[in-house]
Amino acid sequence: MSTAFEWTPLDARAVDTARLLAADAVEKAGNGHPGTAISVAPIAYLLYQKAMRFDPADPAWLGRDRFVLSIGHSSLTQYAQLYLAGGGVELADLAAFRTFGSLTPGHPEVGHTPGVECTTGPLGAGVSNAVGFAMAARREAALFDPAARPGESVFDHWVYVLAGDGDMQEGITSEAASLAGTQRLGNLILIYDDNRISIEGNTKIAFNEDVDARFASYGWHVQHVDFTNGGTVYEEKPAELYAALEAAQAVADRPSYIRVTTQIGWPLPTKAGSHAIHGAKIGAAEVSALKTRLGFDPDEAFQVDEAVLAHTRSQSANRARAARADWDARFKAWAEANPAGQALLDRVRAGGPPPGLAAALPHFPPGRKSTRAASGEVLSALAEAAPELWGGSADLASSNNTTMKGQPSFLPADRVSADWPGGPGGRVLHFGIREHAMGGILNAIALSGLTRPYGGTFLVFSDYMRGAVRVAALSKAPAVFVWSHDSIGVGEDGPTHQPVEQIASLRLIPGLDVIRPADANEVAVCWAEILKRRDRPAALILSRQDLAVFERGPGAAADAGESAKGAYVLFEATGEPAVVLVATGSEVEIAVAARALLEAEGLATRVVSAPCLEWFAAQPPSYKAALLPDGAAKVSIEAGVTYGWAEIVTSQGRRIGIDHFGLCGPAGRLFEEFGLTAERVAAEAKAAWAELGR
Repeated sequence: MSTAFEWTPLDARAVDTARLLAADAVEKAGNGHPGTAISVAPIAYLLYQKAMRFDPADPAWLGRDRFVLSIGHSSLTQYAQLYLAGGGVELADLAAFRTFGSLTPGHPEVGHTPGVECTTGPLGAGVSNAVGFAMAARREAALFDPAARPGESVFDHWVYVLAGDGDMQEGITSEAASLAGTQRLGNLILIYDDNRISIEGNTKIAFNEDVDARFASYGWHVQHVDFTNGGTVYEEKPAELYAALEAAQAVADRPSYIRVTTQIGWPLPTKAGSHAIHGAKIGAAEVSALKTRLGFDPDEAFQVDEAVLAHTRSQSANRARAARADWDARFKAWAEANPAGQALLDRVRAGGPPPGLAAALPHFPPGRKSTRAASGEVLSALAEAAPELWGGSADLASSNNTTMKGQPSFLPADRVSADWPGGPGGRVLHFGIREHAMGGILNAIALSGLTRPYGGTFLVFSDYMRGAVRVAALSKAPAVFVWSHDSIGVGEDGPTHQPVEQIASLRLIPGLDVIRPADANEVAVCWAEILKRRDRPAALILSRQDLAVFERGPGAAADAGESAKGAYVLFEATGEPAVVLVATGSEVEIAVAARALLEAEGLATRVVSAPCLEWFAAQPPSYKAALLPDGAAKVSIEAGVTYGWAEIVTSQGRRIGIDHFGLCGPAGRLFEEFGLTAERVAAEAKAAWAELGR
């Protein structure tokens, strides 16, 4: 934004064109959200055509600013600007709005429409994503260009987010905005479309707070631009908003919030300000009247003056050309001065795993260790081999072991403590008790593409962040969710903290790898496998209590490297298996003990450790059939609801789990009380074998 502000009649005409494209698209589709797209058109146009560093010919350009449309239901706001800028959306795509297979779905979807940075469906999610993008930019600059002064790295960029009243009411926005203020994210600019309308009408029926004061209390720089002039005369003020953006960019030590007071649907002749146009088409008569008012042909749909399109696309291309010339020169100088940084950048952009990954993994000797503790040791061991890996916890670092030993915290200089030294470019994240925002932030860091983030909490609290986890899977964002305290093994904390339905419910999310290692060495292998996969999120589920670390090798347990297959023979039967015991996590050692009982009675028993059913599902049919032979009786053991295990053990098998909530008590007593014992498993296995008529 170094050039003088200019707003020509062609700019004004382009804004009106964007309004009518939104109205016509919804009218043609028969449904949608036209009101906001009409009234925020000048805001979006200002960002795309005057403020943001953006290349329509290369929407994934590394040097670009990021734009997040948190009011995702107003997707036409973004689609219209991508069309005007020449960013890969064309008029036919706008006309195909909300239709099957089009580039213009009802909400923006990353990887589907060029120029869309993240999937913003649930309100508030986009705000958390924007905070994540801003955090990612700061970490990326520190990782690849540590010698640069703040704001002067080729990896620095601005993050803009357009939010609305619905966003401001969702709790995730409060979580994310509070953390952004704590982190002093000076590269983040939020524009709040204050139109005071939601589906049910005026927001005063459910929302009555001073949002400016709220953001000021979070530590944000706060400004207000009022298009309504206090409710007197409506006057769109692009020059004033541009000046507010310049003022925001001048504030380096705080995120910036700009409230723009608008009227939904302005300048519709009779329906502006009505909640009826928030989530429904406007109506042909009103759209025609709007076109007449703005000087367009009332009988023509999807009107775009050739002069307008030539202006917006040439203006956008010229701005991109100038921005790229400057950035490319600086990037070339950086690359020449930082060959190691260039090599790292090339690797992470290519998506390859760290070259020293296998050598860096620790090997755990036989004994006992919780998988959460093992995960912490693996993370510390990976710190040097995988410099792109970083993360932390929602205030539970000491419990879920998410801290890389000796690594600095990601904190402003005045936020560090004796316990957590670090600085703005650190590596250990502190999310506070903000699970939902943590999920959205991790998604954006992962989508930013240059680092690999993880974040931890207790498994039972995955419910607080489920919306973000679902969007991660939908977005194919390779975030890693580390969830410890995986079962009734939590013990005395009682049923509120004992997850029983969470594992099964998480497996229902398409595209999410749910991973529950059986011992420390499986943890190491699973971490490596997670880092090799860049097209999906992972849920790593870990125990609180110590578990057996199996001896591996000839005459003992199989190599832990087999874990990467999702399920494998941990201990083979002495002969053709009559029984196959399939278990995950802490229950694998119960299966091993049951095997000893069954083998002592002459029943050949195989133990299968199944750390990830999603990885197992991807194995060839021949492998699956050999692992789980038809002629064997099968028993699953998992300390949670038994839903979903019938696919593995078949209807003739047995499923041992907990189809009810837990109780308060020592972990060992609870496992015994609920029948998660070797004796119970052996008895069920014998019964299943007998039912097969063997």
